[in-house]
Amino acid sequence: MFLSSCGYEAIHSKKNAIKYNFSIQEINFSGDRDINLKIKEKLNNYSSSKKDKKFILKISSTSKKIISSKNISGNATSYKNTITISVETLMNNKLKNSFIIIENFNYNNNNNKFDLKRYEKEIIENLTETASDKIIFKLSKI
Repeated sequence: MFLSSCGYEAIHSKKNAIKYNFSIQEINFSGDRDINLKIKEKLNNYSSSKKDKKFILKISSTSKKIISSKNISGNATSYKNTITISVETLMNNKLKNSFIIIENFNYNNNNNKFDLKRYEKEIIENLTETASDKIIFKLSKI
């Protein structure tokens, strides 16, 4: 309601995709399905535009949850969730660039396992969102 007249626009909307100097011809995914779907959702805005730089992307993703600390009885008290995204950029069927993006987040354990699972899913979505923005930024700099 408050944002209707202030000029707010999503950074990576289709309208703003025109400002970048690249387009994505094809994306090949491997790894974590949820992460890949979120990345695909973000990068779809860049597939329809016709630009001079046309990339083919090979994206591999993983998600890892490790115990950061335990209490005296050996139960986990905090976790660290890390996502790793490896991107290979091909242009004219030749490797143009490759990079790895690592995002992580530390959080405390919750006695309610349902709430903990839901919170972990939100964490992965947020980390993937941040990583997707970094992928777009790196592609714009190639």
